[in-house]
Amino acid sequence: MEPAEALLETEVTMQNAVEHLVHEFVSVRTGKASPGLIENLDVFVQSYGSQMKMKALAVISSPEPRMLVVSPFDPATTPEIEKAIRESKLNLNPVAADRSIRVPIPELSEERRRDMTKLVKQLGEEAKVRIRAARKDGMDAAKKMKAENSLTEDGQKDHEAAVQKLTDKHVKDIDGHVTAKEAEVMKV
Repeated sequence: MEPAEALLETEVTMQNAVEHLVHEFVSVRTGKASPGLIENLDVFVQSYGSQMKMKALAVISSPEPRMLVVSPFDPATTPEIEKAIRESKLNLNPVAADRSIRVPIPELSEERRRDMTKLVKQLGEEAKVRIRAARKDGMDAAKKMKAENSLTEDGQKDHEAAVQKLTDKHVKDIDGHVTAKEAEVMKV
């Protein structure tokens, strides 16, 4: 493996860890309604004889800051969708109306906000663990290339410095995302 190729592979792995964190943050509940709250969670609906994701059965929108509207493609699935939302870990109380389901998003209590910030920190720490694993792989690749004589000792040190620079950049990126999400969760 070439040093540039190994470095690129390490960077892609680290970038994927950051993107995964951002994707996970969409499902963290804040005081405002977000379609991702239901879309990205593992809220499955028993419909058509199988378990299906919510976004495969309905359009989810947020017409108001504290309201989600779920509009099923097939009105016959409305009771199953309503039941799935009610039984999810979100603690929401959906209300079926005509051809849609209205899901009011209640204000979070101070205690619940603190719990959510703990979850945000935990997700951030998990992303940092993935970054550190990618760093270790990058460092191991440098040692392997040195052992195969495709890198000099100085080349190995340069490669390790580049991997460390990538690690620092992505950890700082994660810290920024965590801080921003904590502020969003704690905002009343």
